[in-house]
Amino acid sequence: MEVTLLGTGAPAGLPRPDCPCAVCATSLGVDARAATAVLVDGALLLDLTPGAAFAAARAGHSLSGVGQVLLSHPHDGPALEVPAGLPHPGRVPDGRELTQLTGHRVRAVAMDAPGTGYAVTGPDGLRLLYLPPGGSPAGLEEGTEPAERYDMVLADVVGRPDALARLREVGAVGPTTDVIAVHLDHDVPPGAELRRRLAAAGARAVPDGSTLAVGAYEDVPDVPRRTLVLGGARSGKSVEAERRLESFPDVLYVATGGSRGGDTEWAARVAAHRDRRPGSWRTAETCDLVPLLGVDGPPLLIDCLSLWLTDAMDSVGAWDDAEWADGGERALRARVAELAGAVRAARRTVVLVSNEVGSGIVPATASGRRYRDELGRLNAAVGAECEQVVLVVAGQAVVLRG
Repeated sequence: MEVTLLGTGAPAGLPRPDCPCAVCATSLGVDARAATAVLVDGALLLDLTPGAAFAAARAGHSLSGVGQVLLSHPHDGPALEVPAGLPHPGRVPDGRELTQLTGHRVRAVAMDAPGTGYAVTGPDGLRLLYLPPGGSPAGLEEGTEPAERYDMVLADVVGRPDALARLREVGAVGPTTDVIAVHLDHDVPPGAELRRRLAAAGARAVPDGSTLAVGAYEDVPDVPRRTLVLGGARSGKSVEAERRLESFPDVLYVATGGSRGGDTEWAARVAAHRDRRPGSWRTAETCDLVPLLGVDGPPLLIDCLSLWLTDAMDSVGAWDDAEWADGGERALRARVAELAGAVRAARRTVVLVSNEVGSGIVPATASGRRYRDELGRLNAAVGAECEQVVLVVAGQAVVLRG
């Protein structure tokens, strides 16, 4: 089965007409995207958009063989003009299945938002799932058989990462599923930043007009197993770390800061973090990271190493010069080496967050300078064991490694 993406953008396209934002201003050339429409084997058109016939011609295809046009979501504005020769577009009721003369079977998938998804099985038995903008399949049940896994998924990965997480949870998306981001809007800058964010979710974007073979998974990006996210205060490092795992189910969020009873400001910070996380994530408050890193399981998000270091330095008496000289420093080095070794041996996906404090003002106290130096050493040790290291500055992630 072969699909041609006549467009990959949001319903309004990208750039949006008359939008002054920075993303729209830079979405030019190959980064410009028409509203998403998908041509399957030249016989089935999913979503009809303005200029579909010209888009198909630019991609080296014709719409003359299309026997079915299906719409996935409500269209605002005036009714679309149907090119001559195309059947009138329609939507299939949820759960109903159509069989084309070409051998393609199309089943309508219910969504949790206005719109309809389409599961397409080709004559070769390969399976494609196409989701509308802003939609996630409704009524998914755990235990989907591996045989029901999709070979390709076209979905609003940026707008609804939780849809991808749910599909992964039930086994409908696996390591070899080619996940293509469509309905792309001005939420993410184009080019390298878009590719980086999608790759972290195991997805990719392709230019308008691309023709892809369903079932060919050679281009499926490898999700980094270990990632270190660095940044200063309020840089957006925690948001970046959370974003990397929001398309995966059953994430274990490891909070190293504790509850700090009686500190209302700290409680407000914790609540803000908790409210931002998907409801399916679990939380553990602990600084005992080595055992968690040593067992298999769902992805770990550890936030953050700087608070882990504070706890470790407390435990070895690092703030007292005499204790520091009399074995405290050696004990801390051993703790850091043990943690770095656990990160190296980890088999599960791990995202670690830490503060970058080495570029600021030199602390006025000896204990402050000691903490700054040890945090720099810890970040370097852990970063050496990670496939990807990013530094977040003013909400922008700069890739340092990977």
